Amino acid sequence: MSDFYHKARKRFGQNFLIDQGIIRRIARAVNPGASEQLVEIGPGKGAITELMIDGCPHLKVVELDRDLIPWLKVKFERYPDFEVISADALTVDFGALAGGKPLRIVGNLPYNISTPLIFHLLTFADQVRDMHFMLQKEVVLRLGAEPGTKAYGRLSVMVQYWCDVEYLFTVPPECFDPAPKVDSAIVRLVPRAPAVHAEDLALLQKLVTTAFSLRRKTLRNSLKQMLDADQLAQVEIDTSRRPETIGVWEFVALANQLKAMGVQG
Repeated sequence: MSDFYHKARKRFGQNFLIDQGIIRRIARAVNPGASEQLVEIGPGKGAITELMIDGCPHLKVVELDRDLIPWLKVKFERYPDFEVISADALTVDFGALAGGKPLRIVGNLPYNISTPLIFHLLTFADQVRDMHFMLQKEVVLRLGAEPGTKAYGRLSVMVQYWCDVEYLFTVPPECFDPAPKVDSAIVRLVPRAPAVHAEDLALLQKLVTTAFSLRRKTLRNSLKQMLDADQLAQVEIDTSRRPETIGVWEFVALANQLKAMGVQG
């Protein structure tokens, strides 16, 4: 099986990790336990899988490329509890995979779907212990960005509402086959209870999306898409500020105020 050849497919956003040192660093960062519920998204040829499965022999993997699935099943056939789920991760009910235990998720996420996939996974945040992802470095920087920085935006707010974000390390292009044109990075996301609870999550998402649709304009300009003049006058935040200066919990407080005013999500 070691001579298996599979050409990476652009339509699946495949870039196979080939650097053994980086693979070991990822496995050490995850440090899976035997009784844990661990799911790997996009295992590819099983490079990371191979270093995690001894620690967690009932590992589950979600793979979209059907040509890789027979290879994975044969490669790990000596692990009877290993399971391959043939599916698009964007459609998977990760809550159903938890089995009543906190879910741990790891993956080299395809660049072309990384943002929508993260938003999908956040819907299961209350059932997840942690997530370790390989992403474009630019995306990882956006996840943990602070207000007032260029990288801060919708993704920063919604991820930080649910999770603590930890940048672990950078992965250069030459660690992959084929080599991407940008640096990648490993990030750890650890869900925890929000510091301020959003009473209407859909409204918070709508508010943040609307605000950053005109990120170079003032909040007043963007909120005109959601609020009439009377409602805008009642807003308790300084609407002359730009969205990129408004902190996560300020957005949550504003969303809660809008809900009290009768604004729909």
